[in-house]
Amino acid sequence: MTKPGITIDLPDWLESFLADSPRIFSTTAERMGFVIELSRLNVRNRSGGPFGAAVFDVDGRLVAPGINLVESAGCSILHAEMVALAAAQKALGRYDIGDAGRLKYEIYASTEPCAMCFGAIPWSGVSGLVCGARGEDAREIGFDEGSKPDDWVLALNRRGISVERDVLRAAAVAVLREYAEDGGVLYNPGNHGH
Repeated sequence: MTKPGITIDLPDWLESFLADSPRIFSTTAERMGFVIELSRLNVRNRSGGPFGAAVFDVDGRLVAPGINLVESAGCSILHAEMVALAAAQKALGRYDIGDAGRLKYEIYASTEPCAMCFGAIPWSGVSGLVCGARGEDAREIGFDEGSKPDDWVLALNRRGISVERDVLRAAAVAVLREYAEDGGVLYNPGNHGH
C-alpha cells in the first residue's frame, strides 16, 4: 500500500464564477444569495449536491467558498460547510479561523448543518452561522441529516456562536427541489441512489 493522500479539487466552473463575483458582500442577503447561487451552479454543473457555503469576515469579504463534493469526489465528509471551513483555514493559514476569538468570521450555509457539519462548526473558530433552508427541507427531499440536538441553536449560542436562520429560505429550498426533480443522487448511508 502506498501512502494515501487527500486533495480537494474544486470544479473548474467555480473559478470563473468567483472572478465575476464581488470581493465584498455588504448585506446578509447578498452573502446568502452568493451561497445559494453556489449551490444552484453545483447542481446545474452536476459537480455535487445541492448545498453551498462560504466563510466571510465581518466586513463581508469572502474568505472561502464551499460546495458539496460528496458524490463527485467520492468522499462523505466533503459537505459544503466542511469544504468552506477547510478552504478558509488554508487561506488564513490557521486551523482556528477566529484566532482564539480575536477575529470574527461567519459561515453561511444554504441549508442548516447536518450532524457532521454541526459538530465541525465550534472547532473551526467561526463566531456566527447563517442558514438558508432548514434541515427539514433537506429531509423532505430525502437527505439524512443525522442526529443533532433538538436545541442545536442554543448549543452553538452557548459556545459563543450566533445563529441566524431562514435567510432567503424559499430560494434555498428551490435549489433542493430542483436537485430532487432532476434526479439528483440522495447519498445517504446504505443508499447509493438506488
